[in-house]
Amino acid sequence: MATVFERIEQKLQEAGVPFTVMRHEAVFTSEQAAAVRGVPLGSGAKALVVKAGDAFVMFVVPADRKLDSRKAKTALGVRDLRFATKEEVLEKTGLQPGSIPPFGSLFALPTYCDPALAEHASINFNAGDHCISVQMTHADYVAVEKPVSLSLT
Repeated sequence: MATVFERIEQKLQEAGVPFTVMRHEAVFTSEQAAAVRGVPLGSGAKALVVKAGDAFVMFVVPADRKLDSRKAKTALGVRDLRFATKEEVLEKTGLQPGSIPPFGSLFALPTYCDPALAEHASINFNAGDHCISVQMTHADYVAVEKPVSLSLT
């Protein structure tokens, strides 16, 4: 079975979009990731697995921002919203929190992306591993993943 990184690589190659892979020391926070990548914190595409009402979804927000739960609940029309537990993240993605790429489609999760991520021409994200990052343009990310644009921060 292919790793999540291999699945991302295949998805991007099939779409014909350029991307860069960086292998580095393990990083566990957005700040560590930005430092090791040498990029602005806001270019990080932070993938959050959340339970919105009865369903799990993926929110993608710039790494320098925090999720505004009230905005997200209103936009999705749900009363309850919470972050998935570490166990739920593992069950839904097969990954540890912090290594999740912003491709909910790989995990059968609807993907919602905050428009603020477009403030940077390129985005950066962990690719299923704390030691592997991918950089690609925001426009190519949107073209490949087709996330729903939703103000989340």
